[in-house]
Parts: sequence; structure tokens; C-alpha cells
Amino acid sequence: MNLPNALTLLRIFIVPLLVVVLLTPFSEDWLGVPRHIAGVALFLGAALTDYLDGLLARSRQQVSQFGKLLDPIADKLLISSALISLVENRLAPAWAVVIIIGREFAVSGLRSIAAADGVIIAASWVGKLKMLAQVAAITLLILSSVSGAPPVANFGQAFPAIEFWTVPELRQAVHHLLSEGRTTITDWQVLLYTLGRAMLWVVVFVSCVSMYQYFRSFYLISLERGQLAREAKNGR
Repeated sequence: MNLPNALTLLRIFIVPLLVVVLLTPFSEDWLGVPRHIAGVALFLGAALTDYLDGLLARSRQQVSQFGKLLDPIADKLLISSALISLVENRLAPAWAVVIIIGREFAVSGLRSIAAADGVIIAASWVGKLKMLAQVAAITLLILSSVSGAPPVANFGQAFPAIEFWTVPELRQAVHHLLSEGRTTITDWQVLLYTLGRAMLWVVVFVSCVSMYQYFRSFYLISLERGQLAREAKNGR
């Protein structure tokens, strides 16, 4: 056990507390802090440990197999729990969350199969971009919530998947923003919610691109290994 691994474990321990804060009035009743403020603080704190544990492990030369195994598990637990909580609070569409979490299962399974054959598929810059986009989308959606509820009426119909400008609350918020800055707290929450929903589209797209890259890399490595095996066999 070292400091980087301790930070990774801390991220895992934060997950159940984050779920409690996002889905119950715990922080409001016991701490007097609005749940969206407490939720964002917990989530960003946990996301920060994801950056720090890798940085410290490399700088202190404490990279371990335990840390390599635990770090992606902690990341997936944090992101998945936050996204599922957002679906429960009607802040994120279930279809997008299914795609994002499904991608995590698919890539994890692929990397496990590759590792069993002695093949290491390194993470790409697209995967890192996906993590940043996920953190941004989840943070915006949590900040936009009012007592865990979306700031727009009739979530399923009044806020479409793509045509954000058709939402009456959004048109009103933009009108207030352009009219000498006469914006209210609700207007800002609607704007944050819109940005969060738009960023969620970015996460879905980047997740699919990243998954394609992982499967393509595995396919090319498998072809190369097969070719080398055939050449070695013919060489005999």
C-alpha cells in the first residue's frame, strides 16, 4: 500500500457517498448544503484523485500491478454510479448512459482477453478525451439540478435529444441573457443543463470512436501475431 494506491481506494470509497448525496436529501438535512453543490464537490474531488494517483505513482516510482488493476475499476465505478444517479434524477437519458457503460464493459472485456494472450492494448488519447468529456458532462448536469430534478418541465418531451432550441425554458433563458443580462438562477440552471446534455452527445460519440480504436488495435495485433506464427511455422 502506497499513497497513489490509497488515493485510488479513496475514489472507490467516495462512490457510495456520492450516490447517497445525489439520490437523497442527506447533505441538505444533515450538512445544510444543497445536494447539487455537495455532489459536484464530491465528484470533482474523486475525479481529481484519478489525476493525482497516476502523477504520484510515476513521480515517486510507485507504479504497481495492483494500481494498474485498481485504477480503471475505480474510474468505471465513479463514472457509472454518477451517470446512473443522473438517470434516476431524470437529468440524463437512459439510452446515452447505456451506450457509455456498455462501451466500458466491452472494452474491459476486450482488454482482459488481450491480456490473457499476453497482448497489452495501450490507452489512446481518445480515451483520455472521453474521461475529460465525461467529467465535464456530469459536472454540468449535477450543477443544473434543483433538489435532484431537471430545471425543465416534462423531461421526456420538452427537452428533445438534439433540437435544444425548441425548449421554452431555454429560449427564455437565452432571451434573458441577451436582454442586458437579466438572468435568474433558474435561467443559469437551464443553460448548464443544456450544455450538459450537449456534452453528453460528445461523450457518446467519443466513447464509440474509442471503442472502435480498441477493437481495431486488437484486430491488427491479432493479424500480426498470426502472420508471425505462420512465418515461423513455414520457416521450420
